[in-house]
Amino acid sequence: MRLITHNMLQCHVKDCNTNNFPLRFEDAEVELIEAEYNPLFLTNMLPKLDWEALTSTANQLGISNVPAQVPEDANENEDFLKALHNLILETHIQQGKMVCNNCQHVYNIKDGIPNMLLAEHEI
Repeated sequence: MRLITHNMLQCHVKDCNTNNFPLRFEDAEVELIEAEYNPLFLTNMLPKLDWEALTSTANQLGISNVPAQVPEDANENEDFLKALHNLILETHIQQGKMVCNNCQHVYNIKDGIPNMLLAEHEI
């Protein structure tokens, strides 16, 4: 699962409406998988990303080179776009868990695929 996907996921357990984003990683196995660089895609995705959640997640995974704020010249800043590309498109979580900070529900990740299905009583 790429970090771009994680940045769009939240807990959907019944009545879990606060502090349910971003999901916290536990026992995460991180792998870098090369992807084609597309600066236009990155500039279009940038406004859709929750930057605070992304930086928090990166720090949690031990990735410390993420700026606290998006640079003002982000769309033209090649170094920033390449670092963003590496972070959201090439950083994959292969195994582990995502845990809701509110209800503590666990979403398992196996072979890079998060299981977001809920039991009937959780819907």
